[in-house]
Amino acid sequence: MMQNSAAYMTEKGKITIVDIPVAEPAEKEVLLRIEYVGICGSDAHFLETGMRKGKSFNLPFILGHECSATIVEIGKGVTNLAIGDRVTFEPQITCGKCHYCREGKYNLCPHVIFPSVPPYDGMLRKYTAIPASVIRKLPPSVSFVEGAMIEPLAVGLSAANRGEVTIGSTVIILGTGCIGLTTLLACRASGATKIIVVDICDSRLKMARALGADVAIKNSNAIYTDAKLKELTNGEGAEIVFETAGNTHTALLAETVLQRGGRIVHVGNIHDTVPYPFMDLMYKEGEIRTIYRYRNNFNRAIDAVASGIIDIKKIAPRIFPFEKTQEAFDAAIYDAQHTVKAMVAVNTNTDQ
Repeated sequence: MMQNSAAYMTEKGKITIVDIPVAEPAEKEVLLRIEYVGICGSDAHFLETGMRKGKSFNLPFILGHECSATIVEIGKGVTNLAIGDRVTFEPQITCGKCHYCREGKYNLCPHVIFPSVPPYDGMLRKYTAIPASVIRKLPPSVSFVEGAMIEPLAVGLSAANRGEVTIGSTVIILGTGCIGLTTLLACRASGATKIIVVDICDSRLKMARALGADVAIKNSNAIYTDAKLKELTNGEGAEIVFETAGNTHTALLAETVLQRGGRIVHVGNIHDTVPYPFMDLMYKEGEIRTIYRYRNNFNRAIDAVASGIIDIKKIAPRIFPFEKTQEAFDAAIYDAQHTVKAMVAVNTNTDQ
């Protein structure tokens, strides 16, 4: 008999594991045994602050949306999936009817249900039912750990696409957390020939080099960093700058090191107001672009990993057992030096 439990956020900064019933899959749903769940920056923010968009949300609450799983039960009307399928899922359950969904911009659906974004509980539980329409099968060559990193890779692919990275592009990536690294991998796979990364954390810069960064700069002094980035780009700056740190200082640095006519892509979540030098940007005729999650690229992310074009497993996550979910969050929030990515092994006896 299946025993279910969930890692609930019960108060700001605190995770408590609680036994819960196993859900029955409704029509066109499947029941998943969750294998691995990655901790996203948004999950960490919710736990650390207890806030979403400056407002508190109701507790208890289940976090986590980057996951891999095994199908253990099939609901009525599901014909394209089977018990035992190894899967991930695209955590955007949209209405399919609004203007944005009809135009293929479903990530902008105003009616979206996004597990782990309040008020919709996430995936840090042993079993849960999910609509079959958002399930994506994992090829045999893609492990469960890799499957749990498809979602952040989709973010990186979206960033590279919005930046129009192509063969010969020179890019600067400000921030080498998991999203900065998936952006790096996506840029390299898209043909960028010069990738410069900036961070304050030595271990993350080391990993960025291992993943294909041409130059890694420690951002310990703003004046030095600015000068060094200009030097590395022949005094002109980069044609594409990605801000992935979600930081006011790097948002301002992005404009400073942008080439004339270049593009800034804001990927990180910046919760503060940024005093932006718009006149400087205008003199360059620079562009600011943003991404909101991802769309139409989950299968591309899976195929890129399955084919070996992108080696996502090099972003070696720190894996914690389900019973230590609190420690996983603490590592993600407070130990960036040793934690590029924290991940929870929800059910055991899975491959890595």
